[in-house]
Amino acid sequence: MSAQLRLHIWKIAGLLLVANFGLLLHLAAGDLKTWAELNWTDIVGEGGSAVLVLIWIGLLLKVRPAGRVTSLLFFGLACLFFSLYMDSVDEFVRLPESVNWDKWLESGPMPVGFILMTLGIYHWHREQQAINQQMEKRERLFREHRLFDKITSLGAADYLRLQLQQALQESISEQTPLSLVILDLDDFSAINRQYGHAEGDRVLQILTQLLLLNLRRQDLLCRLAGDRFVALLPHTGESQARLLAEELRAAVAHLAYRTSQHGERLRLSASVAVAMAVQDTPESLLQRLNLALARAKQPARAA
Repeated sequence: MSAQLRLHIWKIAGLLLVANFGLLLHLAAGDLKTWAELNWTDIVGEGGSAVLVLIWIGLLLKVRPAGRVTSLLFFGLACLFFSLYMDSVDEFVRLPESVNWDKWLESGPMPVGFILMTLGIYHWHREQQAINQQMEKRERLFREHRLFDKITSLGAADYLRLQLQQALQESISEQTPLSLVILDLDDFSAINRQYGHAEGDRVLQILTQLLLLNLRRQDLLCRLAGDRFVALLPHTGESQARLLAEELRAAVAHLAYRTSQHGERLRLSASVAVAMAVQDTPESLLQRLNLALARAKQPARAA
């Protein structure tokens, strides 16, 4: 017997006790029928139905925890079982014509059982709806979790594209400007080579906090790839975006970052570029942004 079923053992014991009481009541008031008097069609139909309902009760109590829904379903099924069981007992016991309480035992519990079953199924339905909503939330969170970068906790490239698609639609419908700023650390691979990838990850985490502190509340910062970050700036024209990009570049240059192992000061610098949305798709806008960054990094490489 499963642990879940043991929690409902008193329900099962009570049902069997009431059923046996009904059997003893019939035996005390009447006589057993002869073999020739037995109607096997009714016995198989009513008795088989009672056995099936009893199996339903066992399956219900085996998988469901105690509670209002379980109690309503159990007592509803218990009434159906008792009514069918009394019908089956009546096929074996002949009662005097003066006895009429057997009709109440056979027919009375049936409508009560259906009412309780209906209430139980109704509340079960509402319970399942609540569970489905929770599962949808968990599934949505799981899908969105995969769109976020594990190192920086920022939205990753796919998340940026989803948000950019929505921002472009809002920009068109509201006739407001939309700009993007891209920031790329200069020679970040040298940090990974000299100090290890763990130190490189720590640099990215500190850099993320720095950039977020220098962005506005309505701006969205994402990690596009590697050491490349993109800030989505709604309601922002190109000139204002360039000022913000320069502030981000200066903040990186003034960052007093020291390595975790030896405390060495790392001189960080970054290249920035800006692109304003003009009849763009997310991919075309990001492509223009990357081209602008490539042009911005050329003087630094030449120097």
